[in-house]
Amino acid sequence: MKRKAIVIGATGLVGRHLVRQLSLMYDSLIIIARKPPEHISASMQFYQLGDFSNLEEVMSGIAIGADTDAFTCLGTTMKQAGSEEDFRRIDYDYNLSFANSCREKGVQRFFLLSALGADSDSRFFYNRVKAELETDVRALGFKQLLIFRPSLLLGKHKGRLLENGAQAAYKLFSPLVPKTMKYRPIEAQRVAAAMVLCAQDLHERHKFIKQDRYAEQPNQVTVIDNKQLLTMTQL
Repeated sequence: MKRKAIVIGATGLVGRHLVRQLSLMYDSLIIIARKPPEHISASMQFYQLGDFSNLEEVMSGIAIGADTDAFTCLGTTMKQAGSEEDFRRIDYDYNLSFANSCREKGVQRFFLLSALGADSDSRFFYNRVKAELETDVRALGFKQLLIFRPSLLLGKHKGRLLENGAQAAYKLFSPLVPKTMKYRPIEAQRVAAAMVLCAQDLHERHKFIKQDRYAEQPNQVTVIDNKQLLTMTQL
C-alpha cells in the first residue's frame, strides 16, 4: 500500500521543516495552506485555501483514509490573532475541524502539535485553549494520536518580534542551560524531526503488527513533552 500524508500549518515555523522531511518519506503528501510551501516536490498535492472556515468543504473532496497519516502544525499567537476569539478560531476551531474531517474519512494516525504549557486549569487563555483542543481530539478516537508539546520554538518567526527578541536574549545564556532541561527552547527543525521519527516508528511497528507478531492496542494516545523532544533529536 502506498503511504500518504496530509498536513495543515505547512508554512509555519515547524510546518515548513516538516513538509520537507515528509516529502522524502511518503509516496504522496497533501498540503492545505493559504500559500504554497517553500519546498515543492513531485509527490506534493497543494490545495490553496484563503479562508480556513471552508476547510471541511475542501476536505470533503480529498481522497484520504486508513492509508493516510494526518499532521497539524497550525497555530498562531495571541498578538497575531488580535483577540481571544480569533485566536481560538485558528488554534482550536480549525484544528478540530481538520481532525474531525480526518476521522470521518477513516484516518487512523493523527499528529498534533500543541504546546508545553497546555493545561485546562492554567491562568493563561493560550494554554487553556491548547488543552481543550488536546482533549477534544482525544475524544475522536484515533487509533493512534501523538501530541507534541514543545517549549519556545527557535527559528525565524515572521512578524513575531516578541518571540524573535526572546530568542536573541536566550542566545546570551543558552550555554548555561542543560541540553535536556524541560523548559529549554527547541529548534523548530528538531520538533519536525521528532514528528517524522514517530511517524516512521509507527510505520515500522505496523509492518510487524500486520504479520501478527505483535498485538496492536487501539486508541493509543502518546504525549511527547519538550524534554523528550530534546532527547530524541539530540546530536
